[in-house]
Amino acid sequence: MVSWKGIYFILTLFCGSFFGSIFMLGPFLPLMFVSPSWYRWINNRLVATWLTLPVALLETMFGVKVIITGDAFVPGERSVIIMNHRTRMDWLFLWNCLMRYSYLRLEKICLKASLKSVPGFENSKARSNDFAEKNGLQKYEYVLHPRTTGFTFVVDRLREGKNLDAVHDITVAYPHNMPQTEKHLLLGDFPKEIHFHVRRYPADTLPESREGLQLWCHKRWEEKEERLRSFYEGEKNFHFTGQTVIPPCKSELRVLVLKVLSILYWTLFSPAMCLLIYLYSLVRWYFIITVVIFVLLERIFGGLEIVELACYRFFHKQPHLNVKKNE
Repeated sequence: MVSWKGIYFILTLFCGSFFGSIFMLGPFLPLMFVSPSWYRWINNRLVATWLTLPVALLETMFGVKVIITGDAFVPGERSVIIMNHRTRMDWLFLWNCLMRYSYLRLEKICLKASLKSVPGFENSKARSNDFAEKNGLQKYEYVLHPRTTGFTFVVDRLREGKNLDAVHDITVAYPHNMPQTEKHLLLGDFPKEIHFHVRRYPADTLPESREGLQLWCHKRWEEKEERLRSFYEGEKNFHFTGQTVIPPCKSELRVLVLKVLSILYWTLFSPAMCLLIYLYSLVRWYFIITVVIFVLLERIFGGLEIVELACYRFFHKQPHLNVKKNE
């Protein structure tokens, strides 16, 4: 049966995302065509305000407990995060971990488009086992076989631009209930506890070759399988690793203040925008025009991020073109 908690959670996130895109990000769209770097700087911080909302709702209103063990994060460090997936919602729960280390405003998620239609872990595990059988690999019980092509591509490109400081390997586990899809959240099935175990690998310790990176990635997933086996067959925590709980760079009091402010802000923001649309024709016209622009950008170019990338490439190449003209 649908739960009021689930309805409140989904509606609050949707309304915040929708009206935030229109009234917070929308006014800065022209800046993207003038200075993509400044647009990105502002965009990251505005989006981060919304990313605090699911964290705040999960922990403050629904009592989700988050436990982080292992290696510490370094605030501001340029890092690739790799993580196993136990549910479709792992990416959402990861924000609970990242907020404590000031990573939210810089976090970007890379997923294959096909994963949008994956119904859950069990179905994905069947596909992973088929992949393992075809390629002569061992079958896993607690993780899916990693597809290393994307990982090696991202790491190679970041290293080429000297933009990689470390790789953070995160193992996520749920000692109690494990909601698999958005439907479970709608039914009010929120995880009671989420455990994150972090391993940090400095960039200079990674293999140089693509083949070496692929083997390195597979090795991490073998370790995850054993780590999760010990977790679920033992006391359902990561204390057996010998690595204690990581102190967050933000104090728990500061985290609590951020969560309360986030709930207050977004609870008032969406109704306030609806009221402005109702009261003022100018706001209504802005709302309609901005929605049309977002829809056209999606239909014609495949999304706002594609246009932003094109603008960045244009300005990035401009000095090079000017040099050629002078020659």
